[in-house]
Parts: sequence; C-alpha cells; structure tokens
Amino acid sequence: MSGIDKTDRRLLTELQRDGRIAVVALAEKLGLSPTATTERLRRLTRDGYILGYSARLNPEKLDRGLLVFIEVKLDRTTPDVFDRFAQAVARAPEVLECHMVAGGFDYLVKTRVADMNAYRRFLAEVLLALPGVRETHTYAVMEEIKSSAALPI
Repeated sequence: MSGIDKTDRRLLTELQRDGRIAVVALAEKLGLSPTATTERLRRLTRDGYILGYSARLNPEKLDRGLLVFIEVKLDRTTPDVFDRFAQAVARAPEVLECHMVAGGFDYLVKTRVADMNAYRRFLAEVLLALPGVRETHTYAVMEEIKSSAALPI
C-alpha cells in the first residue's frame, strides 16, 4: 500500500463502513474539501484500490438463509481440468465464491440456498455437473459468528 497515505487509508475505512456516504460528509470526516475528497476518490478508483460499490442484502428475506461451504476435489489436477472447472463455476449464479486452495482438496465453494432441499438440488444439478468434479464435502453453517468483507487498513 505504498501508493496511498494516511488520509487515503482513513477514506477507505470510512467507505467500507458506509459506501453511500455523501462526498460532503466524507470530506468533513477527513478534514478535506469536497473537491479534494472527490479527487482522492477518483485516484483510488483509477488505481484499483476501490473496485466498486454494492449493497449488503439480507439473505433470509431473499430465501437464501442456508449458507454452505463445499470442498471440491477434481478427478485430475491438470491445467485443462482447472480451466474448465473455473470457467463453468464462474457461470453458476448460485456460487457466491470459489477459491482454488492448497491442501487436501482443490476448491472451496461458498453458496447460499433456501434450505437443505435446495442445497441437495444445487449439489446434484449444478456442482456435481461441473467438469472434473470427483468428490465433495459439505459444511452447512449452523451460525454465522462473523461475516464481513471489510479489509483491515
């Protein structure tokens, strides 16, 4: 993070707390003018520190109350199998996150579904249909202790 200063860090921290904060209010918190704050926002966006803005939605209200993590092992660990799996999983709207990991399995997949019946359908119709999947292990979340996308700055 050598390309940013203490004020940039404070700005990013405030944006993580409230991505809808008005520029005038943000400028006031930072002790800057709105023009200077806007210029910092533009630079941080242009330089890739700010990737975008989004709303945090309530999964319960949207019938996505069951959070599930799935370990996925592929049948072969070759570049073509990895590529085909990655391309297919990127097209699956039910998959919230997918990470290639080091360790006893190849990928960790995160999804949210309505309930266990919906998860069974997702597993059979989506996940097991992905190219190269040999084995899966499912972890249904009983309680979310901490859920945050905010980065420590």
